[in-house]
Amino acid sequence: MDLKTIIEQALEEDINGGDITTECIVDPNVQTTAKIIAKQNLVVAGLDVAHKVFLHLDPNCEWVAAKKDGDEVLNNEILAKIKGKSASLLKGERVALNFLQHLSGIATLTRQFVDAVQGTKAKILDTRKTLPLWRALEKYAVRMGGGNNHRLGLFDRYLIKNNHIQIAGSVSKAIEKILKKKKSDTLLEVEVRNFEELKEALNYPLDIILLDNFTPKQVKEAITTAKGKVKFEVSGGINLDNVAQYAATGVDFISSGALTHSAPAADLHLTIE
Repeated sequence: MDLKTIIEQALEEDINGGDITTECIVDPNVQTTAKIIAKQNLVVAGLDVAHKVFLHLDPNCEWVAAKKDGDEVLNNEILAKIKGKSASLLKGERVALNFLQHLSGIATLTRQFVDAVQGTKAKILDTRKTLPLWRALEKYAVRMGGGNNHRLGLFDRYLIKNNHIQIAGSVSKAIEKILKKKKSDTLLEVEVRNFEELKEALNYPLDIILLDNFTPKQVKEAITTAKGKVKFEVSGGINLDNVAQYAATGVDFISSGALTHSAPAADLHLTIE
C-alpha cells in the first residue's frame, strides 16, 4: 500500500465525520504556527510522513524542518515548525505524531543496537515482524537508525526455515528442492537449529546460514567449522544486553525482530505557538 493511502486511511480513522471539538472552537480561516518538540533524546524518522499528513489537510501549509531523518536529537530540541490553518493543525496533530513517534522509536532502538556492535563486522538486520501494511515505513526507520534491511517479503530471498525443513523431511531435501528451481540472482539462506543441521547445510552452495538460538560460544564454533565457505547470520533472543557478545564472534549479520515489534514509541510533543 502506498503512503498516500495509508495517510488518508489514518486520517479517516481519526477524523471520520469531523473533529467536533475543533469545529466548535476554532475559526476555520485562522492560521497559526505549531512546533514539534522532542521530549527525550532520540533518532528521528518519519518527518516527511508527518509533513504529508498536514499537507493532506492543508495544501498551503508551510513546513520548516529543523532536523532531518537519521539525525540524533536531544531532549527539548525542535524537529520542525508548521504554519497553516489552526483547525488543520489540530486535526492532523495526533496522526502525524503517531507516525513520527513510532518510526522514531524504531530508529532510536536500531541506533542503540548499531552502536553496541561498533568495531565489529556485524551488521544489524531487521525481520518481517512488522505491522501489517507498515513494513516499508518500519524498514525505512531501521535504515535511518543505521541498520540494514533483511528481505522485504517472501519474494526477494530464498530462506529455508524450520517449518520448510519439517515439511521437506530434512535440510538436504529442502535445499535440493530450491536448487532445482533457484533463480541465479537471488540469495539462498537456510536456518539451522543445531550442529547436525549445520554440517548438512555446509555440503551445499549457500549464501548465508542462519544460526537460530545458538549461544555466542556455539556461533564461534560454527564459524570455525565452516572455514569461510559461507556467511553467517544469528537470530533468536538477541537484545541490547548480549548483542555485543554475538558481534564479537565474527558473525556477519545479527537480526532482531525487536527492532520493529518491540521498539517503544519516542516521546514527541506538538505545541501551538
